[in-house]
Amino acid sequence: MSRRSGILEFAVLGLLRESPMHGYELRKRLNTSLGIFRAFSYGTLYPCLKTLVSNGWLIEEPAGDQADSAPASSLSGRRAKIVYRLTAEGKEHFEELLSHTGPDAWEDEHFAARFAFFGQTEREVRMRVLEGRRSRLEERLEKMRASLARTRERLDDYTLELQRHGMESVEREVRWLNELIESERSGRDRRRSSPEGSAQQDTSGETGGLPRRRGDTPPDPSDDTTK
Repeated sequence: MSRRSGILEFAVLGLLRESPMHGYELRKRLNTSLGIFRAFSYGTLYPCLKTLVSNGWLIEEPAGDQADSAPASSLSGRRAKIVYRLTAEGKEHFEELLSHTGPDAWEDEHFAARFAFFGQTEREVRMRVLEGRRSRLEERLEKMRASLARTRERLDDYTLELQRHGMESVEREVRWLNELIESERSGRDRRRSSPEGSAQQDTSGETGGLPRRRGDTPPDPSDDTTK
């Protein structure tokens, strides 16, 4: 399985965990909610869905409003809509994927997909993914600075500006990650320090515990022009 197809399967399972959908709805959600899937077709989505069905992680059902009209649909030649629903095995598999915190979870596209489902992810796992992503970007930033120092004199103004733009994009994401990590730590510390049995609410929550700020969206890894 390619890395790209693995990310798509993860995203499909995550969306279907929220509610059953048919293919058009899934494609729309992947396009609008997960920007990393802006440019992909039904020719990519449906083989993925078929694979998940064959693995026992999804089942296919006729759409509710078409269950009684199958003969009419076949006579008219129109294909009845199929709704995809997550099975118990699919839910268990997705939860296993959510708990994974290896290096793949820190890479650009995979991290964006993982972050989109942080509301369904355990706090400790979120922390490991965020810290791993930050470490990966700090390594990238160090290499970029070293490369720029070596080649600065040989670069024209436009190439130099492009290099600076790439560095600024990475620096901005590192700052954003620092804020998220601090927010997660603060919420965890508040929860641990509250008296046992207290009715005090942990404002960061066990899942999805980030402070809501206008315009808070994950930086798009595709903005890093130096990759």
